[in-house]
Amino acid sequence: QVQLVESGGGLVQAGDSLRLSCAVSGVTSGSTTLGWFRQAPGKEREFVAVLWRGGSRTYYTDSVKGRFTISRDNTKSTIFLQMNSLKPEDTAVYYCAADGNLILSSMRTPRLYEYWGQGTQVTVSS
Repeated sequence: QVQLVESGGGLVQAGDSLRLSCAVSGVTSGSTTLGWFRQAPGKEREFVAVLWRGGSRTYYTDSVKGRFTISRDNTKSTIFLQMNSLKPEDTAVYYCAADGNLILSSMRTPRLYEYWGQGTQVTVSS
């Protein structure tokens, strides 16, 4: 059974940092793509970052490049999203997602990910 459990959200001020964690179980880490998405109120869920299966390639949406970093701790089966220089527009519920069958061109499409966590709220005040 695949489980993804996010943690680490909270209320911070603009310019602060947060690190989100996602505990992953029930997947073969080397063959599974793991990603972070977010959804702000009234908006569609959007791609944030992905750690492509195999663990060596990362991709980011343009608005977070240089500020966010996705990484993995294989010993603890956990992925992280380090978020620096946070902005009010980063406010959203953040979700981690996993899938073993994606092709590269589809990594930004939420509906193509099979497994999802419950989400963690990140609120950035100005």
